[in-house]
Amino acid sequence: MDSEQRKSALALIQQALPDLEWTLQPAKVKRLSRDFHWFSPVLSQQLEGKQADAVVRPHDEQQLRLLVAACVQHNLPLILRGGATGNYGQLVPLHGGILVDMTALNQVCEFKDGVVRAQAGIRLAEIETLTRPAGWELRCMPSTYRLASLGGLYGGGFGGIGSINYGPLGAPGNVLSVKVMTMEAEPRIVTIPAPQALLLHHAYGSNGIILEIELALAPAHRWTERLDVFDDFTDALDYANAFARSPGLIKRQIALFAAPIPGYFSHLKQHYQAHQHAVISIIASESEGLCEGLLRKHRGQSAVRQAAEQARESNSSLMEYCWNHTTLHALKVDSSLTYLQTAFNYHHYPEQILQMDKLFGDEVMSHIEFLRDNDGNITASGLQLVRYSTEERLNEIMQIFRDHDVKINNPHVFRIEDGKQGNIRPEVVAVKQCFDPNGLLNPGKLRGWEVRDTLILDDNPLL
Repeated sequence: MDSEQRKSALALIQQALPDLEWTLQPAKVKRLSRDFHWFSPVLSQQLEGKQADAVVRPHDEQQLRLLVAACVQHNLPLILRGGATGNYGQLVPLHGGILVDMTALNQVCEFKDGVVRAQAGIRLAEIETLTRPAGWELRCMPSTYRLASLGGLYGGGFGGIGSINYGPLGAPGNVLSVKVMTMEAEPRIVTIPAPQALLLHHAYGSNGIILEIELALAPAHRWTERLDVFDDFTDALDYANAFARSPGLIKRQIALFAAPIPGYFSHLKQHYQAHQHAVISIIASESEGLCEGLLRKHRGQSAVRQAAEQARESNSSLMEYCWNHTTLHALKVDSSLTYLQTAFNYHHYPEQILQMDKLFGDEVMSHIEFLRDNDGNITASGLQLVRYSTEERLNEIMQIFRDHDVKINNPHVFRIEDGKQGNIRPEVVAVKQCFDPNGLLNPGKLRGWEVRDTLILDDNPLL
């Protein structure tokens, strides 16, 4: 469908559904069609000029249902938008269409001990505002929790704060069920339990419209946030690793930053020297005394210490220096930087981290996040900063990591499978065939859909 055909279809839909909250001004539509893909100079170039034809903000499921049916009738693409904190162009429309702002669908539907079920448009911070006074908190949330939506985390996220205990969002037991609307002429609403629900996880909203997500929660603690510094990178790594592997130390977050990364933290750098390496941790107050001995053992010094609750209330939490917030802080200082996403081998990740840090020197700066993998193993993922020169050199760097048995989850591509070593999952494509038979949801993002005729697809992938 070309732009004129989309324009005609859009006019008919708008005429049929005038009571919806429409945004049609080109400048606003362009702004709402962007996320944080500009972290990547490659994606920034590839996605230049890509935007929706209009934005709609439905206020209930019935309004969304009417919009979905109209888009199917007129063969118009539909793309979902949450908090727009993604980094891979997850929400950027490749072929125009209607961008659906889900943020008005933002209610907690059910909350009981250890479980919360909420609509996709709710911000993650709002969930914790409800659950923490009752003694529960999210098991896993990105550093962008103040802006990120629950549906956005599910559709385009991975791990975050809390993953040191519970692994990534997709680890067994974290997601209990999802409620989905299909992209059909007569949209159906289906509740899918785990583990089948995970077939719609990290699919960029391409194989179903997530309405609600049911999550298992973690017991809440009184947390203390720390930033500790070290003169030697190996000491910093050993401290972070010992911290991560100490089961009696109750923690929520551990991240390691090689110099000069801490120098990019403009609001913190007065607390330490430019040559020092840093570890940010979030530790339960009852465990902090044990942390001090570990810090002395590894020749570290305390630079910043604050109560997590007060820090969050004042929007000064150290959580917002971890995960891909690190890249954001660095880009504010040096716009020529970009980043990698790496996954080390849990058998020997400390050796791999040291090896790669030494191999690249200042060209690739180590930012390491500690977490559990889907099988419960303590491991490490990298969000290394890169001094960008050319796309060819960036690809060369990623291949060197692969050659050293370090997995790359490429953040410089917009198709789902291309970021996951090119692996096409027929069961994910089969869900799209079932829920979006016309291929209208976020078209162009799921490579498997383009080759579906070559795949063996299950007619009932959710059974």
